[in-house]
Order: sequence, then C-alpha cells, then structure tokens
Amino acid sequence: MSTTAELWQDVPLAPPDSIFKLTAAYKVDPYPKKVNLGVGAYRDDDSKPWVLPVVKKATAKLLNDDTLDHEYLPILGLPEYTVAAAKLILGPESPALKEERAVSVQTISGTGANHLGALFLARFYKFNGPARIYLSNPTWANHRAIFRNVGIEPAEYPYYDPKTIGLDFDGFIGSLKDAPSRSAFLLHACAHNPTGVDPTPEQWDAIADVMLEKQHYAFFDCAYQGFASGDLDKDAWAVRRFVDRGVALLVCQSFAKNAGLYGERVGALHVVSGDKSTAERVRSQLSVLQRSEISNPPAHGARLVSLILNDPTLFAEWKQDIQTMSGRIIAMRKELYRLLTEEYKTPGNWDHILNQIGMFSFTGLNPEQAKAMVERAHVYMTGNGRISMAGLNSHNVSYFAESLDKVVRGTL
Repeated sequence: MSTTAELWQDVPLAPPDSIFKLTAAYKVDPYPKKVNLGVGAYRDDDSKPWVLPVVKKATAKLLNDDTLDHEYLPILGLPEYTVAAAKLILGPESPALKEERAVSVQTISGTGANHLGALFLARFYKFNGPARIYLSNPTWANHRAIFRNVGIEPAEYPYYDPKTIGLDFDGFIGSLKDAPSRSAFLLHACAHNPTGVDPTPEQWDAIADVMLEKQHYAFFDCAYQGFASGDLDKDAWAVRRFVDRGVALLVCQSFAKNAGLYGERVGALHVVSGDKSTAERVRSQLSVLQRSEISNPPAHGARLVSLILNDPTLFAEWKQDIQTMSGRIIAMRKELYRLLTEEYKTPGNWDHILNQIGMFSFTGLNPEQAKAMVERAHVYMTGNGRISMAGLNSHNVSYFAESLDKVVRGTL
C-alpha cells in the first residue's frame, strides 16, 4: 500500500508488564487455594484492598468543604502539600529546609518523581563521561525504562548476595569507589524493592563516606516511608543523614503505599541544592519541565495527603494506620518463619525472612522453583523469587509455607 501518512504497521509488539501479566493470570485461575504474591499493594487479612480509616475521614472533610473548586493547581503543585511532604521526608528541622535550599515538586506518584528527577539530571547534571545512572542489582523493574527514556543509560552496582540472601556490602562499596567521580547512584531509602534488604545505619554512613569522597550524586527513591518499619522517622534516617552530611542528592517520594492511595498518584520530588539562590534557579527549571510534561498536577490526592500531614489529629491517626499495615506484614514474616523452621523443618536457613524489611521478600528460590510455585501450587510470584509479604495472611500462609517446603525439597 502506498501512502504518505504513517499508519504504524511496522511498530513491534511490546511484551506485557510481567507483574500485571501475573495478576491477570491469577484472576482467571479457578483454583480455590490460589495465592497472589506478585502485586506490590497492601492487602488485609482477607486479601482485600484496605482503605485507611484516616483517608476515609480526610475524604469526608473534603466532600463537606464548600470552598474547594476544580481549578488548576500551581505548576509545582499544592503548596501546603509539598511543604508538608518535604518536612516528612527531610525532617522538620532539616538544614536544607531551614536554609531554604530544597525545592519540592508535586508529581504523579513515585514514578513521576523518578521521571522528573531523571529528566532534570538529563538536562542539567554534569556527568563525568556518558550520561549514566548506577542502579542496584536488582532494582525496581521500571527504573531502567525511566532513565533510558530520557537518555541516561543504566549501569549496575552489586547489591544482593544470593549466597547470604543479604546485602553484598563489599561489592556495593567497591562499585562506589570504582565508579568515575561525580557518578549518579540510585539508592533505595528504605525497604529495598525487590529484595527487602537494607543497609544498617553504620553501612549507610560508610556509603556516605565514599559518596562524599568521590563527589557522587545520590538519587534517592523512597516509596515505603513508614511502611517498612512502622516508624516514619526511622525509615527516613538514611535520607536525613545524607542531607546532614552534605551529600548532593534528590529524593523521590510516594504516598501510594503508606497512605494506600495507589490510584490517586500522589508523589513529590525534592531536590536539595547548595544555597537559596541556586534553589530558585532549580525551581524555575523544574517548573519549565513540569509544564511541558503534565502542565499541572492533580488536586484530589494531594488535598487528602495535605489534610493528613497538616492536621495533628489526622496525622496521629495515620501513624496508627501505618503501624497496622507494617505490623501485619511483620507478623506474617514471623509466622512464615515459624512454619518453615518449626512445623515443616524446611531445609536451609530462613533467617532472611525475618531480617528483610518492608513489603517484599526475596525467598531465595531459583527461577525453576518459582515457576513450579506458579504452575503447580498456584502461588503467583515473580521468577526471581520475590514475594509480596502483603499477600500473605492467616488464611493462606500455611498453604504457602507447605508449598515452599515442597518446592525446596523437590516434591512439589
């Protein structure tokens, strides 16, 4: 066919997203004991999505507020939201906030924050050589695509040690030392996705030492503040420590997990600069980039979070809701560990189930074993052995432990 218009007949078919493909297969599976441990979203003890009680209260307040309208928000977002979000992650006494050298932008959840941060680096960061970002091996699958889409090529640094099912700290430090000076490293602030393995405070300090020595840039991704340990301040420790020590950095923040606002897409990007005048220039350029990307961020989710962060009563209730979620996940870790070590006496060391933190856990299963779990036990998990602890509950944890025991023994 001869034509002057492009009809896209040569566009290749892209593969489906692995997580969403897993969820789709789970939904059509008629097996009564099926378990979905793939999706990274909180579920209650009945495997149902949980709307936080504090979110319900904040929603009711918004519905009864006759002063609200549907006008555009400012380009950089709802000011009372971004100010409160910055205090939450950086700390109310942060020198970056007191010296007015942090710039905060409302984004389309954490993904949007990662994209805007990557775009800002692509435009303005003075890379020492080709534009490159060092990502942990493994990392959130979307990180690679986000950076490649703006012309920054991902590289890897060692992070997970399959032998110990823990942190490859020596490999991590070695990569920081070997990378060219002024390299950019993406760091998971807490509850590393997908491993659940975090550095200790002492290890974070050692990481900061090398970052400062080599003048590296820290690109923090924080999707699980409060959700990891149940303590908002504890989960922000690494970010705040790096700011205090003067490490050059930005932070991507999401309220999808810790507020249960997955579909509202509430996030923020915080760029810490050297002084107030530099911050103004950074703000101006982030405004230009945001305008060309989304023009203005959406209002509803930001208003909800703003109410929760700025109202002392709602904020206290939110912290209780966070502890409810994190506490249930920690309880599932303990029960799974008990079942494997005491009831089934599963071969191997399972301490990592307790030592890992947050929503995800790397089980240590190999791809063949993970595939068997899906196909024979109807336990839907990713091929790298990662499971979402939020998918476990009092009704299915025993079946999962039994299936895990069988696949380890080769009897599934």
